[in-house]
Amino acid sequence: SLLHVVTQNVDGLHQRAGHRAVIDLHGRLDTVVCLGCRARTPRDVVHAWMGAANAGWQADSATAPDGDADIDAAAVARFEPPHCEACGGLLKPDVVFFGENVPPARYAAARAALEAADALLVAGSSLMVYSGYRFVRQAHEAGLPVVIVNRGRTRGDDLASLKIEGDVGTVLHDALGAG
Repeated sequence: SLLHVVTQNVDGLHQRAGHRAVIDLHGRLDTVVCLGCRARTPRDVVHAWMGAANAGWQADSATAPDGDADIDAAAVARFEPPHCEACGGLLKPDVVFFGENVPPARYAAARAALEAADALLVAGSSLMVYSGYRFVRQAHEAGLPVVIVNRGRTRGDDLASLKIEGDVGTVLHDALGAG
């Protein structure tokens, strides 16, 4: 049975699909985090605040043919960036950007899930990002079976007990006898 889903995705689709034990290794786009105090706020709350604090701001810009925006310097000077309600700190999406590390608590939760597992299933990842690949290495070193379902080569193929080449949705649908 599926005990945990550890995902590198940041879109919350696993939760929307009904999974309850999800570890969002790279965070969530629907949340922002304060770089000062680490307080988290729903993104829609910050979005609404930005709209109210910067009413009419978009009217001061024009979209160029290449999709960039030409923004008047005076409009930029008037822009009120979002800030943390708790400490006034700078906010960013609660996701791991390139070059950042996975927060220690998230890594620890994923590691604990792996230690409680009887096997590791990798579905739809090339494992080129180390934050995911390291769990394949750890599972392999612990003697756990590692099954990889993916189209194309992955960084973990040599460590897999079984590699299934194919579309993740189709393979898992057929394997589970769904439908």
